[in-house]
Amino acid sequence: MQAIAPSHLLDALNWRYATKTFDPAKRIPDATWAALEQAVVLSPSSFGLQPYRLVVINDPATRAQLLPHAWGQKQVVDASHFVVFAARTDVKAADIDTFLQRTADVRGVSLESLAGYRGMMAGMLLSDGFKPIAPHWAARQAYIALGNLMTAAALLGVDACPMEGLVPAEFDKLLGLTEQGYAAVVACALGYRSADDKYAGLPKVRFETSQLIKTL
Repeated sequence: MQAIAPSHLLDALNWRYATKTFDPAKRIPDATWAALEQAVVLSPSSFGLQPYRLVVINDPATRAQLLPHAWGQKQVVDASHFVVFAARTDVKAADIDTFLQRTADVRGVSLESLAGYRGMMAGMLLSDGFKPIAPHWAARQAYIALGNLMTAAALLGVDACPMEGLVPAEFDKLLGLTEQGYAAVVACALGYRSADDKYAGLPKVRFETSQLIKTL
């Protein structure tokens, strides 16, 4: 793999901002979007379980229905792509077994050889003490994937806006997530900034490195 220059990464991160106004006429090319989807697929997660799903909402009517439940933020309907990260509301033995079967298939090993790993996962994830925090754990994994998606978008010159300003219960209802065992945790609009977005040219406000990062 060829590493990118550090300056390339920092230029992309300085360029990005939470885009408020998207140009509805500009679409993300298919190849670029496919790469962004793979950035989510390749994101790390606890145990590798990926206890979330990325719901890509292309249907204009569905987006219009979601708009009032996202504080009327126009990114929902104007961005090229609008996605919702939905996290598992609990973890079942079947989820672990499905993941282990996938591991066995991809790596060409037997399920029996993964018995120790299964025992470790089950001991934590299926315990009574873990059940109340399972949705929060799954949501944190989804946020890791969101971060990967946004960084990948910046590197590919795609604008993005993470959105916590939504009513999860209404999103769950409209997207049919509850019956699938998932709950909406955060959304993200992606596309290309409008030329008249007043936020695009504002200096990025961050604390000084020395205030934010401590080396021991």
